[in-house]
Amino acid sequence: MARNYEQEAKAILKLVGENNIDSVTHCQTRLRFVVKDRKAIDDKALEKLPEVKGVFYGSGQYQVIIGTGVVNDVYAAIAKLGTVNAIYGKDDADTTAAATGEHKTLVQRLMAMLSGIFIPIIPVIAATGLFLGLKSAATNAQVLKLFGAVPSDIPASLTSVISVLTDTVFAFLPALIVWSTFRYFKGTPIIGIVIGLMLVSPILPNAYSVADGSAKAIMLFGWLPVEGSQGSVLTALVAGFIGAKLELFFRRHMPNVLEQILTPFLTMLVTFAIMILGVGPIVHAIESGMLVGVEAVIHLPFGIGGFLIGAAYPLMVLIGIHQTMIAIETSLLASTGLNPLITLEAMYGFANLGVALAIFLRAHSNKAKATSMGAFTSQLFGVSEPTLFGVLIRYNFRPLIVTVLTSGLGAAILSMLNVAANSYGLAVVPSYLMYIYNGHALLWYTVVSLGTVVVAFVATNAFAIPKEVLKPDENVETANAVISSTVSDDKVYAPVSGETVALAKVSDPVFASGMMGDGLAIQPSEKGVNNVYAPQTGTLSVVADTGHAYGMTTDDGMEILVHLGIDTVNLKGAPFTVAVKAGQHVNKGDLLGTFDQAAIKKAGLDPTTIVLITNSKSYARIEQVADTAVQAGADLLAVQREDVKVESVSPASL
Repeated sequence: MARNYEQEAKAILKLVGENNIDSVTHCQTRLRFVVKDRKAIDDKALEKLPEVKGVFYGSGQYQVIIGTGVVNDVYAAIAKLGTVNAIYGKDDADTTAAATGEHKTLVQRLMAMLSGIFIPIIPVIAATGLFLGLKSAATNAQVLKLFGAVPSDIPASLTSVISVLTDTVFAFLPALIVWSTFRYFKGTPIIGIVIGLMLVSPILPNAYSVADGSAKAIMLFGWLPVEGSQGSVLTALVAGFIGAKLELFFRRHMPNVLEQILTPFLTMLVTFAIMILGVGPIVHAIESGMLVGVEAVIHLPFGIGGFLIGAAYPLMVLIGIHQTMIAIETSLLASTGLNPLITLEAMYGFANLGVALAIFLRAHSNKAKATSMGAFTSQLFGVSEPTLFGVLIRYNFRPLIVTVLTSGLGAAILSMLNVAANSYGLAVVPSYLMYIYNGHALLWYTVVSLGTVVVAFVATNAFAIPKEVLKPDENVETANAVISSTVSDDKVYAPVSGETVALAKVSDPVFASGMMGDGLAIQPSEKGVNNVYAPQTGTLSVVADTGHAYGMTTDDGMEILVHLGIDTVNLKGAPFTVAVKAGQHVNKGDLLGTFDQAAIKKAGLDPTTIVLITNSKSYARIEQVADTAVQAGADLLAVQREDVKVESVSPASL
């Protein structure tokens, strides 16, 4: 008999707040609420509900983690109550906006914009930083001395060629930013590139040369100074925004016969004119003032500024406003060649390592051990959400306080030592690459970062071990039972071809924390359409209408979820096709459907495929058996099953 989930639905709505809900939808693992006030929700009370595995706020949505199968029933009960706007399956403009989280605050929209614009250019900036570091190391007098050479022995021609690798990105940075801004606002990226190149055209006097007096600005009309916009990130952002909006306006109003030629012509002409005739210099002046202010804070005496930045950064990540720092860091790099801000912010990741490691070593709860070790592993490579949501704020706020204070302390020391990176985009273990350009910077960054881990570890042990993790997991009747077991092994096979990724490294903290079960992720290898195959033989319990997820129960009771991409439910089925239906029995290797990886990436989403065993607690052990590269149908996970027979005995017989 099907269970009635009306009481659970009412309890969830009461705790989220019916008057606080703009809309609710769901995917295959969680309810997704768009709410008016996230702070009004009692997370702890929600997590105590029988069907709730956890809660998480992300993508502009308050997400209540339920699990495959059950989430459909809970959602159906919510929709049946009719007291909130349940929008799953609807496709009008208003409900689509709600489902995708477009009803966001101004700050949330700003964060999304900055993230969408700067993330695509982070790899080339990080690569340039590495080029600079290698150049500095290779041309260092002490290094050359080991080979019996001096810097003057390096041919000038070789130095010039190497400079192409180290200088190109920053010389044309405004062009990259205008391109990315056009792309974000749905303009034509090639028009953005041309406008960006105009801002740094060699015909215009170089902004750096004008600033140091070695060149003079062009006096347009005899009174208006015109110069290049080298190093001005804010100018490029404004130019990209204005240009993209103008292009969209011209395309809407231009006759079709003229649109192809006149729209690019007018977009480039008007945008360049606006930027040259006053907007550009004003914006650049504002940006310069902001950078002076940031550097003044960083260099406050006694490390005060460093402490404030280092302590504030974990809280910025927690409330989701840390993306604003990317624009400031880019401006610092463009104007000074160094980025002291990322150095101070980076101590957050090292503090997290110390906290997670301490809880792992002290915990008696196997669940807490697994969560903290998963968080520690992912944090090593800069993925902080599993630590933040699975450890720091899960039990009480003492671990978070330790992270805040130790992050601030490490940042304070680094600010007093004037340590700065030459790039950004690398965190924790990879972050050391940003300091190889300078021996002093690398030495002190290494010492302070490792010291931050140690201090956070000691402080957590002394003050912040949650009482909950010191209790062993409850094991019913083990005190009065003799357990005999037989062991057998099962396999889960890869549903797609690609590169395997540890679950802790995926960008969705719910999956990464193991909240939904153990498993593995795969970065699909096919750039276009990918086939999805059944990972085992069994019955399909869930086939998402949108085609982004499949749930199945194998013939011997294993529950498997194949989730195609992160937050791809918001695409409403566009990149997916489905070849099966719920209730259908399939064999291992049968085609379930397809997805277009390129379309998912074009929508700005992550196409990583998640394979989970959602009833992981029913098994003694789950291990990855795949190589780094895996073909569809190859071994992916090995599952050790423990069939337990319990025989009650009296205490006297023990």
